[in-house]
Amino acid sequence: MQNHVLFICSHNSARSQIAEELMRKSYGDTVRVESAGLREGTVSPLAIEVLKEVGVDISEKETQDAFDLYRNGRLFSHVITVCDDSNNEHCPVFPGGVIRLHWSLHDPATFEGTWEEKLQRTREVRDEIERKVDEWYAEYGEAQ
Repeated sequence: MQNHVLFICSHNSARSQIAEELMRKSYGDTVRVESAGLREGTVSPLAIEVLKEVGVDISEKETQDAFDLYRNGRLFSHVITVCDDSNNEHCPVFPGGVIRLHWSLHDPATFEGTWEEKLQRTREVRDEIERKVDEWYAEYGEAQ
């Protein structure tokens, strides 16, 4: 069975979108990947911009509700939550995952400052996600 990964954050607006797209870009030929949120939102302009910088366009993408995926009987081999522990952000629990992992990542929606300052911090989150995606693949991706 091919790995099928679900990334979940609060609104599916930045972190989970970035993680989904970076995993798809690097490992999409061997891993199926999606993202969702506890509540639907809108895709963050910061996420759109930092992904565009690495050749990925999500400007037309919509968010998904994790509970809709569950109600529709969607099954995943791995569910990875990407909420921010340092802000006491609560991550949803998705009952369908076989392996549950958590990556504590700062939420670009909470960044303050100028557009460029927020963009720089979002780039840092993107780069951290990319490292974690590569680590995940080294541990789980080739095992299937």
